[in-house]
Amino acid sequence: MNRTHPRHRTPAVLAAALAALLVTATGCSSKAAGDGGSEAADGVRNGPGVTAKTLRLGALTDLTGPYATLGKSIVQAQQMWADETNAAGGVCGRKVEIVVKDHGYDVQKAVTAYADLAPGVVALPQVIGSPVVAALLDDIERDHLLTFPQAWAASLLGHDSVQVIGTTYDLDMIAAVDFLTRTRGLAKGDAVGHVYFEGDYGANALQGSTWAAGRAGLKIVPQKIKATDTDLTAQVSALRKAGVKAVLISAGPAQTASLVGVAASRGLRVPVVSSAPGFAPQLMKTPAAPALAALLDVVSAAPAVSSDLPGVRAMVAAYGKKYPDSPVDSGVLSGYNAARLLGADLKKACAAGSLAREDVVKAHRSQKSADTGLGSPQDFSDVSRPAASSTYVLKPDAKAVGALVGVEDAHRAPGVTEYLAEHS
Repeated sequence: MNRTHPRHRTPAVLAAALAALLVTATGCSSKAAGDGGSEAADGVRNGPGVTAKTLRLGALTDLTGPYATLGKSIVQAQQMWADETNAAGGVCGRKVEIVVKDHGYDVQKAVTAYADLAPGVVALPQVIGSPVVAALLDDIERDHLLTFPQAWAASLLGHDSVQVIGTTYDLDMIAAVDFLTRTRGLAKGDAVGHVYFEGDYGANALQGSTWAAGRAGLKIVPQKIKATDTDLTAQVSALRKAGVKAVLISAGPAQTASLVGVAASRGLRVPVVSSAPGFAPQLMKTPAAPALAALLDVVSAAPAVSSDLPGVRAMVAAYGKKYPDSPVDSGVLSGYNAARLLGADLKKACAAGSLAREDVVKAHRSQKSADTGLGSPQDFSDVSRPAASSTYVLKPDAKAVGALVGVEDAHRAPGVTEYLAEHS
């Protein structure tokens, strides 16, 4: 791991190097189809997206917008799962098909794509973007369309058909504060900066950090930013003036790299902790890479793809063989895990005699310890609570697969149980 001091880089150089990683967000609404069903020759009730021979799933993804790299990884990982599943006989004797729609991280396009896609699928193992999911919540619930978002805001909890996999942003920040107090010497009275996106992502993360800081006797210095902000010089100056001893960031990869790179060049060499969406392997090829390796840690509900977990190693090997020209990143793990979890739901629904949408949702909600071997077990039985409460701590390493290595294995941070009890 490179822990050398980074050479001085101007904010303009960092901003230019990171422009391709810019994250944007918007909001809207939509319409789609309801459920119906008939019994197939094998005695299993069908519904939208299901015939006697096929089982069709849908993906609302980003292949042309700011999350295009993530979207490609997830789509390919889920197609790999479908191919593996079909080679083993399919699900309930039916061949799995995945219909992919690209919304380019544009909510209006996503709404249109959902209306086109929803009538012909039984579930959505992938929907990228908190604003996209928020715009579709009412339609997803009305359609009983089991949906796994690539978004982790607590505002998405409480919906029977929408499943946030892993932890929510607030739990990640509680774990981040715990990590800083345990390993970085923070003490009562210290100030901690928190740079966060406006909207559900940042607001939920700030809720967690503020609660954890209060419990630890720390002071949070908030810095709200927009998704279009890629030069964080002003925020670094404000945090330096406030005398922060560490910084949390709940934003995109471009913002994480700008924050860490500018802070290091301006003499604010303090620990920085990001949630998983704030890091991408591509950052380790930018001018900010040395500072990231020296100062950044990442809190994540999933292990690094460089993990020694047998399931992760097998997935990485299979993905590398199938897509030799594509990097193996966290999107691969996230997408493959979601597909495997959905596959287990579909098999359980089949065993109960129905692949109708509402019965797939029922089968999903009956899973109390779903374990794909790719991380922490998931409890889907309580719609009001995150599926998991344990987090890993990871560290950038340009030489590792996925550019992250493990620092701490999955564990539940002190205070998480208390926090969930207060906010249930």
